[in-house]
Amino acid sequence: MIVAVVLFWAALAALAWTHVLYPGAMIALARLRSRAAAAAAAFEPTVAVIVAAYNEQDAIERRVENLRALDYPPAKLQVVVTSDASTDRTEELAAAAGALVIRNARGGKVAAQDRAVRETESQIVAFSDANATWAPDALRRLVASFADPSVAYACGRLLLESADGANKEGLYWRYELAVRDAESKLGSITGGNGSIYAVRRSDYAEVDPRWGHDLSLPYLMAQRGRRAVYEPTAVAYEQPTPTNVTEYRRKVRMFEHCWEIVLRGRMLRRQSVGYTVELVSHRHLRYASGLLHLVLLGSSLALVTHGFVYDAVLAAQLLLFAAAALGVGIARYYVLITWATVVALWHYLRRGVPATWTPQREHAEPGT
Repeated sequence: MIVAVVLFWAALAALAWTHVLYPGAMIALARLRSRAAAAAAAFEPTVAVIVAAYNEQDAIERRVENLRALDYPPAKLQVVVTSDASTDRTEELAAAAGALVIRNARGGKVAAQDRAVRETESQIVAFSDANATWAPDALRRLVASFADPSVAYACGRLLLESADGANKEGLYWRYELAVRDAESKLGSITGGNGSIYAVRRSDYAEVDPRWGHDLSLPYLMAQRGRRAVYEPTAVAYEQPTPTNVTEYRRKVRMFEHCWEIVLRGRMLRRQSVGYTVELVSHRHLRYASGLLHLVLLGSSLALVTHGFVYDAVLAAQLLLFAAAALGVGIARYYVLITWATVVALWHYLRRGVPATWTPQREHAEPGT
């Protein structure tokens, strides 16, 4: 009984902290003590925008054209497509559209990005996905953060939109961006996104090819005493995955890489106390949410009829599962994505994670 009580309250407290209390505390603190980067709109360093691509012939011409049309001095902008041994016309079409094309042996996205950085000489290296579209002023606003010498990494804001241009930015993503904005104002963010981000060349770090930049670069910058910031006015657009099911599959693959970094990346080494709290709260506990829910469910069942709180929490969990089963939007999304963290951990422990990847569209469900 004592063990069940301890597990119940530990799991409940951890879930409440990572999903509700921590975000609220960060947003409140950011309003009281902001340390925004000293951005300068007139700052125009040389930039190489690097797009890692594997069999992206349907999107690559549009992507290169979008980047070359950005509101940024052409003489200071280089568009690079680094191909992870594409077997279609990606390289041919990218070159025809005006990009510098680098062909790599099949080794994964990060290896292709590393090679591109080594073969360019710009002051800033920026990165994007082949399926993204940047707003005309996105690059200018993104690199403005580097006018602050303490900034080593900056990421922009990803907006999800349907094919007709309607905003499809979900509740969870808006919530995540609010937390990211607060972390940035207080010092450094704990994670970025692959659609729009940049790194000062002198701060660029080559990481394990299985890791990916989204989670690894921000904490590595913080370990070096540098800042990783979020610039919400630098906007990129993508279409969301077709269904919650396809999003679940994408998240499983993403969380496999996250578990690799959390378990082997030494994220908490040489970090400040404040940033350590952020990493544990926003990353470690968030990725452990599925396990925490299993512990909470098991302990709630063991403690049923032993008190109103235990019965109420069990009822709330069953209600959440029922709402998800009935297709209630936010409930279904939360349950699927939380369960994805458990499945991803299981996959990781069984077989590790590969460095290579395939475009998400290949996994879309027929007819969705």
